[in-house]
Amino acid sequence: MIRFRFGLTPVHDIQPWGGDTPSLSWFSLTDGWYDIEADGRHLFRHPADGTSVDYYVVRLWEDVLDALPQALEPVPADLVAFMAGDHTQWLPADRPDTEVAATWYGQHALDTGYLRSAPHIRWWRTTAEAGDDLVTVTWTEAQDVDDGRVILPTPDFVAAVTAFHHDLLAAMEERVTALEATGPPPGVHIDLPHLRHEQQDRATWLARALERPCETDWAAVRAGARLLVPPPPP
Repeated sequence: MIRFRFGLTPVHDIQPWGGDTPSLSWFSLTDGWYDIEADGRHLFRHPADGTSVDYYVVRLWEDVLDALPQALEPVPADLVAFMAGDHTQWLPADRPDTEVAATWYGQHALDTGYLRSAPHIRWWRTTAEAGDDLVTVTWTEAQDVDDGRVILPTPDFVAAVTAFHHDLLAAMEERVTALEATGPPPGVHIDLPHLRHEQQDRATWLARALERPCETDWAAVRAGARLLVPPPPP
């Protein structure tokens, strides 16, 4: 099981951007906390005090949708071992194929580089003739205290991402509608027509991510993978 959890900060408690000309945007109005729960483990919960990440929820949402096409593209059977490996000590050869393979590998990671002591989260899909269609989610904690792996049916993974999308957009729809009725907080500028336009546009992002093709050059990935991680001698 995997679940994307979040909560939004009340509008009047959000720190506006802009210094002398304070303003709030759709992005900044998602100020709050978030977490990913995987089989009962909280991947973004700080081990010292149990708190979740305090940040703009939209950032996690954007990064999940950005990684979704690669996460849902089935990994060929002969590349599963390469994808499942922890290749943190690569010394890539100076060839285009190695860059293609390393980039393809990296596209299966969730971007958490903007956070301090964030987990390294990766996911990929595998299918089999027997009918298995699975997404593997792995994580490595910065403190190496709670590494783990979850394997779940692909429809369940898509359902979790879909629920996150709909829950965030529903929460923001309520927020945008309330601001249209009351106006911005005193002394804070909000472009309400643009806020409504952005709400409508972002509601389409999940469908666009699900439809976006990957166009992977499998020959180049295979060639690069053999150079980056040579197969063991016979």
